[in-house]
Amino acid sequence: MTDKDVKQSYERSAQRMRGDQKTFAASLTDQDYNDPNLHQDIHERVKIDYNKMDKMPNMEEVHKWQRDHIAKDDQSKEGYPLNVIIDPAMREMYQVVHDAGMTNVFDRFSQQQPTQCKFCIEGLSCQLCANGPCRISARTPRGVCGVDAHTMVARNFVYRHVTIGTSANIFHCHQAARTLKAAGENPESGLRIRDLEKLKKYADMAGLNVNQPIDKLAVEFAQWVMDDIHLPHHIESKSVETFAPTRRKKLWRELDLFPGGGYSEVAYAQTRCMTNFTSDPVDFLLNSVRLGIANEYQGLFLLDIIQEILMGTQEIQMKQQNMGLLKENMVNVITNGHMPLLAHVAIDLASTDEWQEKAKKAGAEGIQILGHVCEGQQLINYEGMHNQKAYGGQEGEWLSQEYLLATGVVDLFMFDYNCTVPTMPIFAKRFGTKLLSTHPVIKLQGTETLDFIPEKMSQQAEKALDMAIEAFITRKSQNRQTYIPPHVSDCMVGFSTESVKKALGGSFDPLIEQIANGNIRGIATIVGCTTARYGQGGSNIFKITKGLIENNILVLSGGCTSAVMEYTGLTNPKAAEECGEGLKAVCQQLGIPPVLSYGACVDIGKMTHTAKELADALDVDTNKLPLVIGAPEYLEQKAVADACTAVALGWLVHIAPVPSITGSDLVVKTLTETTETLGLGKVVVEMDAEKTIQIYVDHIEEKRKELGLN
Repeated sequence: MTDKDVKQSYERSAQRMRGDQKTFAASLTDQDYNDPNLHQDIHERVKIDYNKMDKMPNMEEVHKWQRDHIAKDDQSKEGYPLNVIIDPAMREMYQVVHDAGMTNVFDRFSQQQPTQCKFCIEGLSCQLCANGPCRISARTPRGVCGVDAHTMVARNFVYRHVTIGTSANIFHCHQAARTLKAAGENPESGLRIRDLEKLKKYADMAGLNVNQPIDKLAVEFAQWVMDDIHLPHHIESKSVETFAPTRRKKLWRELDLFPGGGYSEVAYAQTRCMTNFTSDPVDFLLNSVRLGIANEYQGLFLLDIIQEILMGTQEIQMKQQNMGLLKENMVNVITNGHMPLLAHVAIDLASTDEWQEKAKKAGAEGIQILGHVCEGQQLINYEGMHNQKAYGGQEGEWLSQEYLLATGVVDLFMFDYNCTVPTMPIFAKRFGTKLLSTHPVIKLQGTETLDFIPEKMSQQAEKALDMAIEAFITRKSQNRQTYIPPHVSDCMVGFSTESVKKALGGSFDPLIEQIANGNIRGIATIVGCTTARYGQGGSNIFKITKGLIENNILVLSGGCTSAVMEYTGLTNPKAAEECGEGLKAVCQQLGIPPVLSYGACVDIGKMTHTAKELADALDVDTNKLPLVIGAPEYLEQKAVADACTAVALGWLVHIAPVPSITGSDLVVKTLTETTETLGLGKVVVEMDAEKTIQIYVDHIEEKRKELGLN
């Protein structure tokens, strides 16, 4: 059989499966793919004009416009996407990219309408076996195998969302533990142990000997974490036993939700999702809660602890955010993703006189490294990064990365572990940016990838910085046209359990007193991503948060939501003026903003820790706290796993847009009602900002009533 015969066999098979003569793929051209080698003519084809855009005013006027914008409630599809983009830098750069005809995230959302599958939106489609894809409707109430709507929706929820999100967070923790172990074993790696006391504290809780040399203790604690992650699913997790709230552990055992090793839990859950295995929808949903517990204590919580050991615990400071931090005559490095493990070594290295001089010899004023997405939110918060010469600040949310490269001044875009979009090679080719993956878990077409070797991070950081300087030299030699949006936000960052307690004088008692007397009615965490959908794009996050602080509810942010809070001015202490009278008085007294940025989406683990300590101080279970968890613009699987964590801890969780569960009234009822009767939390789905605010307020007031805080 010739190659031509093989190709024709695929074409014939595809036609037979589809029932017509031509596949969709046959209509695509080279321009529809992300391989940069297919875009050799991109500089001739894509003409950039930085002069045609409508530019935004100064930040003071921007903040006034943002508030007027959400008050008008004009975030519909009319005028999309400029009526949902509230980041001033992104608004400008979107116009540049759109007018040039380049693919970009907001235009792609428009192009997907109205073809987005309604069956998939409801969770009523399945592609698990070769008899499919199957879709359930009134005409076809079961899949070919016999699966009904309840099972299909619940199984999709576990398989497509919770297992992937949980494994991603546990994988991150595992990589952090590998890095901590390398810091202890290999002094030449460039890694440092910055928070010795934190290492001792948590190693002691794990039952390790804290009197041994610090390097050996780091190795032993890291190994303890990795061993726990690798336990079989039927052996109880030591980290959950060590760090979870006592009352919750009792309930989880009663409900058979106490997890074993995280990797094994994911494997067990995915095995159950196979065709013709489990068909009990409620059991699937309870399995999701069990995964949520592993997600927290073998994922988020421990990776936060380990990264702080390596990079320094969060410290409250004023810092800056947005594209105006880029400098035309600097070597500009962007580090993107969620694991700032190589990035912080690169910042250490780039801050030395040696590397600053290398940049100057190349014709630059120096070299700076700026964080982007959640990696940037972590770097801006860590005490160990704050005063480094090469650290330049935080750039933006995940939606902005294509527009960021379109400035033409990003010399190196290094990335790891999710939220790097597949179109980056096209943008890099057009705007002269070097791309470097720093972990083989993420590979883009035509892009160099480093293996993840913590023991060699110093060498890898040198390679990255050399690439950046070479790209700067090329940029200057080609005299390319560039544009840097001038917008920069001043924001207070660095909030965590430790830093908040320290600011309160070493105890949560002052915060509890303000909650008890009603100045602070309760706490809402606004966390997760931003989405490109109509009515969202950051505006939904902003509108909800504004309503909450006006109702005297203190807000904690984490993830791309933190970027929204920063570019709208809500993480600036001046925002106290926008609060209800009680919260306003507290913020002004303490000199803090009404939104406390905890950093990245993975820093939800720190919020959980804060909530646990508040519950301990009040001597109540975590489900009794006047607390709401909100993900008003959730995007991907980790957010769903995090929601399952919140349900396990007994909290009300608000999610928008609506996850793919509406195809089963049983699944909806279980997540929104039944779980609460078991002592767990529950899920609320609501797209309307005003209704969402009222849901938060009502729930917090109900919890205050239960605690006797009328």
